[in-house]
Amino acid sequence: GYWASHINYWVAIAIMMVGLYTVAGRSNLIKKVAGLNILQSAVFLLYISIGVVADGTAPIVAPGFAVYSNPLPHVLMLTAIVVGVATTALAFALVARVQAAYGSIEEDDLLQLEQADGDLEPW
Repeated sequence: GYWASHINYWVAIAIMMVGLYTVAGRSNLIKKVAGLNILQSAVFLLYISIGVVADGTAPIVAPGFAVYSNPLPHVLMLTAIVVGVATTALAFALVARVQAAYGSIEEDDLLQLEQADGDLEPW
């Protein structure tokens, strides 16, 4: 049926919601970075699922093949994986700097420190 043939899209949506909840619902900065990685994995799954062609083969012209898969979504996701690893490394480095500077990686603690310091107004 319809649901079974589109299960990969529903799984991507479910993983995306888990990642979004983790980013929005947690105050620990490391958990937020993990949530972003989960969200990113869902996007990878979605794009790779879109790029799959039923009975398609690699886009190499050869006799006997008529349906070819588009390699562009897969290549874009390889690039996105590399960018995601670099972004995650930068995020962890920033979290380590926040921990070293303020002694906490909890958003609530950081907001209390910021309000007590008086440098920036809370939004």
